[in-house]
Amino acid sequence: MSTAFHKVIMGLYDFLKECFSGFWDYETPKVMVVKNRTLGVIYRAVQFLVITYFIWYVFISQKAYQDSETHPDSSIYTLMKGTAVHGDDILDSVEYASPSEGGDVISTLLRRDITYDQKQGTCAEYYKVENANCSKDADCILGEVDFNGHGRRTGKCVQYYNHTFKTCEIQSWCPIEEYAVVREPALVEAINFTVFIRNYIHFPKFKVLRGNIEDSLGKRRKRKYLNKCHYNEETDPYCPNFRLGYIASQARESFSELCRTGGVIGVFINWDCNLDLNPSYCKPTYSFRRLDVRKDEDNSGYYYRFAKYYSKNGVESRTLIKAYGIRLDIIVHGQAGKFSPIPTIISSVTAMTSVGICTIICDWIMLTFIDKNEVYSDRKFDEVIKEPADLIPTDLVHTELSYIGSFGSNHSDLSDGVPL
Repeated sequence: MSTAFHKVIMGLYDFLKECFSGFWDYETPKVMVVKNRTLGVIYRAVQFLVITYFIWYVFISQKAYQDSETHPDSSIYTLMKGTAVHGDDILDSVEYASPSEGGDVISTLLRRDITYDQKQGTCAEYYKVENANCSKDADCILGEVDFNGHGRRTGKCVQYYNHTFKTCEIQSWCPIEEYAVVREPALVEAINFTVFIRNYIHFPKFKVLRGNIEDSLGKRRKRKYLNKCHYNEETDPYCPNFRLGYIASQARESFSELCRTGGVIGVFINWDCNLDLNPSYCKPTYSFRRLDVRKDEDNSGYYYRFAKYYSKNGVESRTLIKAYGIRLDIIVHGQAGKFSPIPTIISSVTAMTSVGICTIICDWIMLTFIDKNEVYSDRKFDEVIKEPADLIPTDLVHTELSYIGSFGSNHSDLSDGVPL
């Protein structure tokens, strides 16, 4: 038992000693010319791919020679414009736009469901509310509140308005919305409403401030231009007026369907600026996409409720309005780049270092698939151990020094005598 344990300890000692000694060894590459056409083609092909990747993708496409800024400061102001005839009423932006002061979110009303003349009192609960249907008073619990319902139950079972079945009576604003609602027709003229979007973006690192409105126009010409223009990517890229119909079509949405259910559309303003050029070339691009999920019919669309309160015959009353509309979320992304020596040096060194992967790949192919007789491995890997001078024959020292003096390096040419 002690002999086996002693062998294990000695083996572990020898292993650690060898690792410690090898840690202080110095390794240097050895130049070896292998005249193999297949290996040469692979080597140059890998070199070509690496160099092409760095030149085309890293330097040209990603502009790795530039210092960049990806979190600029941005401000947004929005304003809805347009007038529509709705029945006998004339609607302007105060009637259908919210909020009126503008910001990065603005909505416009497209359709209304109105419940007139609601008062605080008691009435029948909506029959689709859970446990609302009843046949006797015992089915309704006094004081119970269903948070999916409309109010607090009185403990009575009453007739559901002018229908034959019964539901539990509640204390609430009566009559309830689902029973008394009046659905107005959609505001189809809203397709021609325009949204004015003013955006300024600031890159503090480069001290550059840009806006999405043309700066070269004079005040009078600019005012006249902004009153008449509508955004077009080709003809009017600097016009900040966007028709709602244009926004819906760019988001691939039906405007009539949006009038029915409402929807949330994102207006994305993207600034991608190359500041090695004149800042005037820094222009925004716009894209539009619907943000709410259309597959979920119950939760898709956009609507909100509000009420108008008044006193009628001394009793507080209200008109409840459920408004469907389009909500625009203006989202700004920005990045800018400018030449800087530090990222240029880092990217160049990375590119030159990455070329070394070609040698690693070709060495692996050579030693794994071509070197069947271990001819290459014998030439490629040498171990040189310094020995005391008195143990080396004089003629051997003379021969080695002559070899080094003649060639200047240990350079092997495997062009002859090696079976490939």
